[in-house]
Order: sequence, then C-alpha cells, then structure tokens
Amino acid sequence: MTTILSEIDISGNSLMKNRQSCVRILPSESGKIRFFVENSTEPIILDVDSVDSTNHCVVLKHKKSKIMLTEHFSAACAFCGITSLDVYVSKSEMPILDGSAKQWVELFQKAGVEKVKKEFFTVSEPIYYLNGKTHLIILPDEELNITYSVNYDHPDLKNRWVSFDKKNLQEIIEARTFGFLKDLKKFQLFGFARGVTYENTIGLNGDGYTTELRSQYEPVKHKILDLIGDLYLSGVNPLNLKAQIIVKEAGHAVHVKAAKILKEKFVKL
Repeated sequence: MTTILSEIDISGNSLMKNRQSCVRILPSESGKIRFFVENSTEPIILDVDSVDSTNHCVVLKHKKSKIMLTEHFSAACAFCGITSLDVYVSKSEMPILDGSAKQWVELFQKAGVEKVKKEFFTVSEPIYYLNGKTHLIILPDEELNITYSVNYDHPDLKNRWVSFDKKNLQEIIEARTFGFLKDLKKFQLFGFARGVTYENTIGLNGDGYTTELRSQYEPVKHKILDLIGDLYLSGVNPLNLKAQIIVKEAGHAVHVKAAKILKEKFVKL
C-alpha cells in the first residue's frame, strides 16, 4: 500500500461539462483509491468493476454516485506508484487541468509519496482482444514494452506507431488529450467537450494542430497515457508489468475490456 504524505487541494474546470470542480485528496490507509463525490458518504472505488461508461471518457459509478474523467488521474497514480487515497470531489467530474497527467504527478510529488519496495507482475497467460482492425495483446516478457498504433485522417497520425520506454516517460506524462476540431461543435451539442480550450486539448486541424506540440506525435503518446490509466483499474500497476503490450486502433472501451481480463490473469513475480 502506498499513499501520499500530505493533503492536496486543487480546483479547475471539467472537460465535459465545463463546471468548476474542487478536489481534496487525503492520505489513506484503506489500500484503495476512493472517490467521495458531491458529499456522498459511500465511496466509488477506482476499479474496473466500477466502470459505468467509456463514452468519451471513463466514468465510474457506485449506486447513484458517478465520477467522470478518471483516466488521467489514475495514470498519475500509476506513474507515482500510489495505491491508497481518499479523493473528495465537489462535482461529478475530475478537473481536466492541462489535459494530461502532468499536474497530477506534480501535485503528488509535492505532497510526497511513501517509499515502498516496488512489486513486479506478469500475466499467467497471453491476453488477446481482437475485433476487426482493433487489437490489444499482452504477452509475458522480461521487461515492460508498450507499442501503440493509431490510424487517423491526419498526415502525422496515419498508420503511426509509437513506443513507450523510460526515455520518453515524461513525454507520456505530459501528453495532452486531443480531438478533431471539425467534430467539436457536434460533441458540444450533445453535452460533451464543453470545457475544451487551446491549453488543455490538441485540436487536429487539417494537416496541422491548433497548438504547438510538447513532443513529436503527442496525440499517440496521450493514447499510451490513457492505456496506462485504464489498465490501472485492473488492480495492478501496468508500469510494474513484465510484459509486451501491443495496441492497435483502440480506445477506452477496449482498454477496459483488457483490464477486466488482466484483473484475473496477473501474477506476482
């Protein structure tokens, strides 16, 4: 069990509903990451079995309480090795902050994180999710390797493969969410993406971008960030897996399906 050493308070706008969301994060000895939303006394557990929806973002639910946009936060927990927190949220959506895991990681580091011996895991047998053009495969290996492929109507992101390694860890942490600028008004009409700004979202605009990239192929690196956050719902930190993870043209729904399988098939080394 690993928690933070001091309390964290932060607030910011939410991405989907564009509402001010205030978050207080407390150290915890529960051994779980628990969300208490809008004064609810019963927590929502950060776990794949709590997933209610993956439409545009990951939504967790317990009874009548919901919390949206948890993937960047859970990725930050994975990056910092945190497994136990109590998170109090004033609205039913986490703030988007800068659209990546960067500010969450910085907040955890400022608060201090307990130092514990890192545990490593692998999978008891290969995990496969194959559906048409979408693939997600997890194979036992000597160390962690993640390779992610996207195929978008954009010259930089057409049949583009990007790999994760220790050298580009910071680039994954700070990779921001993205979307096609032409789709923004449509999503907003349906009640999504109302908090999008040039600062928190990369807009794919023709053959360019609406903002300067932080690193080459930043949108694909954000897909890897999302994958890490979603697989963290399995109960094992994917960054501590000794496995080869290969993903092609997937998203939150597929990541979560794989997390459900991983929950049953990871083994401690």
